[in-house]
Amino acid sequence: MSAALPVADAAATRAAVAAVVRRHAGPAVAAALALLGATIAALAVPRLLGDLVDVVVDRGARGELDRTLVVLAVAAVAEGALTAAGLAAVGALSERGLAGLREAAVDRALALPLSEVERGGTGDLVARVVGDIDQVAEAVRTALPQLVVSALYTGLTVVGLAALDLRLALAGLLAAPIQVVATRRYLRRSGPLFAAERAAEGERGRHVHASVAGARTVRVLGLGPAHLRRLTRSSRRSADLATATARERAVFFSRLNAAELTGLGAVLVTGFVLVRDGAVTVGAATAAALYFHRLFDPVGTLLSLLDEAQSAWAALARVVGVSTMPLPAAPGSPARPLDASVELKGVRFAYDGGPPVLVDVDLRIEPGEVVALVGPSGAGKSTLARLVAGVHEPEAGSVRIGGVPVAELGPDELARTVALVSQEVHVFAGTLADDLRLARPGATDAEVRAALDRVGAGPWVDALPEGVDTRVGEGGHPLGPTEAQQLALARLVLADPAVAVLDEATAEAGSAGARRLEAAAAAAVAGRTTLVVAHRLTQARAADRVVVLDGGRVVEQGTHDELVAAGGAYAALWAAWSAAR
Repeated sequence: MSAALPVADAAATRAAVAAVVRRHAGPAVAAALALLGATIAALAVPRLLGDLVDVVVDRGARGELDRTLVVLAVAAVAEGALTAAGLAAVGALSERGLAGLREAAVDRALALPLSEVERGGTGDLVARVVGDIDQVAEAVRTALPQLVVSALYTGLTVVGLAALDLRLALAGLLAAPIQVVATRRYLRRSGPLFAAERAAEGERGRHVHASVAGARTVRVLGLGPAHLRRLTRSSRRSADLATATARERAVFFSRLNAAELTGLGAVLVTGFVLVRDGAVTVGAATAAALYFHRLFDPVGTLLSLLDEAQSAWAALARVVGVSTMPLPAAPGSPARPLDASVELKGVRFAYDGGPPVLVDVDLRIEPGEVVALVGPSGAGKSTLARLVAGVHEPEAGSVRIGGVPVAELGPDELARTVALVSQEVHVFAGTLADDLRLARPGATDAEVRAALDRVGAGPWVDALPEGVDTRVGEGGHPLGPTEAQQLALARLVLADPAVAVLDEATAEAGSAGARRLEAAAAAAVAGRTTLVVAHRLTQARAADRVVVLDGGRVVEQGTHDELVAAGGAYAALWAAWSAAR
């Protein structure tokens, strides 16, 4: 079971928001001033309408009526212009802030040890940097401007009511206790529901990703029903939580409607009494009723958007939880390998306290030697490969490259020394040349072309509409599994590490592309110390040495011919492979 990635607490989330506002203080101040001006202009409208009523009731002069109408028109135009300017400033602020949040989360995810990412689950990580960021973005683009405007309008309208007559303001405040009680209940009950709903969606994402990414293994091992049950449970929990939040929302809105009815009724009754007693004019009572009636939308918006705000806050806490994850301390002075040898001594490893996957593994790979790992599913082959690549650290024993423990190399030196190519290949959006230069940003056109030719990709690259300048990846020219894997192997050539780890790097090609990929892989690793998790035993036959794992232990090793002649575990695997072919 994956351990969930951390979720930031309220203090850390507030600190992240405050940091965004500080970085963009100019747009924030401009937005606040523009929206404040728009609110003041909007508040002038009910008062001016009340003045019109008094002019008509008192049969005032035509000039007075005209002046009031002109001021009313100016206030309406000012409200519209300032609102547009304020919302534009809020939009600019929010987009810049969101870009910063997304970049911080992705930067930290890329800097984290791969073991941390795998332990949390790539599905959960993707849900955070995509789904949760989108949730925050939607709230910021739509809810934040409305929240700011509604808060300003509500506060200043209460001041306007009090300026007309304190008794009218007090009458309107009769709605406040109902709103406060309803809101406190809603916040108390819905907050945990929203957080649980986001977590359940992340859990569902992990199950979907695991089932899809490992579809071939799931089918082969007959694990489909078990995965379907897990996905069904996580989906049902997510749906149940969504239903519970919808139920809370319905109750909340019904109580807000009751508060509005109570407040408006109180203002109308109070206004009638005050006008009858001559305490206020008809225009003032009209303005008070209009003020309170116009409060319906901002107060309703302000309180109802707590729904979206809480959901966005829960999503933001998950994003900040990733962007603030502590990075492992880098070694003070990273060591450099003496050569390209790989050595494992007494290595033991288990995932999150589970049963041991590797037990007392001893293995040495000489510089330039190609070693193939074979064995039944679950023998620990991929785990051993990831230990060599530095994705995981052993619980006991040591993994050394060039005589230096992997943990002492530091991330930069490790990346220069070891490269891992797995069967899960990603084609990045952009041109083919840009995709390749991710491995070496300064690679020349000639070096890019040489890498493609080395892995046999030249013919199909030449057939692309624009050659290496063709856009590939999402929204670009589609690449098949064989072409995508050749692209990954070409990246390996450009990166030029001393040690290469191929974890079933030809498994996804199918029979048609297997020979092409095996030839490409052999060309890419030529001259490098190489550990190959062999999906096809033809790769083992071509290796300098074969190591057989079973139950997390090395049970045999030697050349292909030696192990076939020995008649042991490898000979049985080879016989089964040969018969199947």
